[in-house]
Amino acid sequence: MRRVVRGFWGPRQESAGELAARWNSTLERFALLLPEAAADGRTGWEWRTAPASGPAETVTPDEASLLGALRTARDADPWAAANGTSLRLLAAGPAPGWKVEIAALAGGTPDSLLQSLVATITAPDEASLPDAALLTVVAEVWHPDYGDVGDRAVTAALKREAGFRIGTPSVGWAGYLSAGRAARVPADLTADRVELSTGGLLLVLAAPGDTSTVVEAYQTLGKSGALEPLPRPMSRPAL
Repeated sequence: MRRVVRGFWGPRQESAGELAARWNSTLERFALLLPEAAADGRTGWEWRTAPASGPAETVTPDEASLLGALRTARDADPWAAANGTSLRLLAAGPAPGWKVEIAALAGGTPDSLLQSLVATITAPDEASLPDAALLTVVAEVWHPDYGDVGDRAVTAALKREAGFRIGTPSVGWAGYLSAGRAARVPADLTADRVELSTGGLLLVLAAPGDTSTVVEAYQTLGKSGALEPLPRPMSRPAL
């Protein structure tokens, strides 16, 4: 079983220290939501970086360690100051059948490249994943413009049946919309709605595997303007 939890936003300049705090909160809250993913009943996880080049390093879930990893990543990428700092972490030594990968491009101010946080979770088929809670973490920690939870089947159905294009706003079994987008959600949309502290809206639209309901919701939200892409060139983090 595979889940992808994502959040996207426009330009938002942030220091390495600010990003380390966001990363730290994300790792701590994910560990609490996915206790079965840690081997031998451990509550604390270790992570390792997966850089585009150069050796990997071990990262512990604390701000000092994450700040070091972010600075290493920033120093290795001459475009990081403009485009954002890219960091990819893999949970080290997970329980059998589990894999947790979290990657982010954040802190930059490009006018055509979205900033993002993408968590990919592989779990045994019998596991129960807290989709909405995981997306809530991404929403509350990273303040994205929009986000979703899904898998390859959802993406394929949206492309095939609704004309979805990669790089444009979407929803999955659960979706998150920033305050500006939430204001455009039609009253008759069938979904469980939770207003978050960000001012945005968490939508639980369908059970995992139910792609037809997701397609219908995507079409409804598209017609209302809730899934309108950020204007290009981008000048703000959210609609």
